[in-house]
Amino acid sequence: MPREQGEVQVRAGTEADLPALTDLYNHYIRETCITFDLEPFTPDQRRPWLLAYPQDGPHRLLVAREVTDRTKNPHNGPESDPHAGSAKAPGTAKDPGIAGDPATTGGPGPAGGPGPAGGPGPAGEGALLGYATSSTFRPKAAYAPSVEVTAYCAPHAVGRGIGTLLYTALFEALADEDVHRAYAGITQPNEASTRLHTRFGFRHIGTYTEVGRKFGRYWDVAWYQKDLG
Repeated sequence: MPREQGEVQVRAGTEADLPALTDLYNHYIRETCITFDLEPFTPDQRRPWLLAYPQDGPHRLLVAREVTDRTKNPHNGPESDPHAGSAKAPGTAKDPGIAGDPATTGGPGPAGGPGPAGGPGPAGEGALLGYATSSTFRPKAAYAPSVEVTAYCAPHAVGRGIGTLLYTALFEALADEDVHRAYAGITQPNEASTRLHTRFGFRHIGTYTEVGRKFGRYWDVAWYQKDLG
């Protein structure tokens, strides 16, 4: 079921979200070390990733989108309205994660220009504000009760509590699933992301030092664990 808070709706991601999800992720590839991917994706290349998340079970993809007048009243104008969800807000280079409220697993990268605002979603929804996932921790069968979680916030949505909203909905969804542990890897340094994960009950269990190389330097990744079930 969709979840609304204020002017933000959180729901399961669908293929209609793929272009905006790809744009958002590519921003973090190009501008930050939050992800260790090095080359941007096309939506077609990203489609298998999206299709790996059903709308139930332990592996989820949740998206946060603006709630527009048309979202509240689907009969309030034609679907083809060219102005639906078209407002753009500037990104920020102040913090490449979710500044002030990050749920991203990452840290600083080079300062970039304005980030993506996200395109309109299905049925005239507004801009993509962020997304969160719970994914396979490791492929071997015995790891099935563990998931790796992450979230990304659109740069223009900084300071709106999107990371908190996404994680709240994600862990509510996982409460009825056979999930025993959730893990998050946070590229160092990222104090804001660490604070958010700590607030959700994660504890530090170890750090991989200089485990990834991006932008001509090596990065540490701190691992955090949340006990579930």
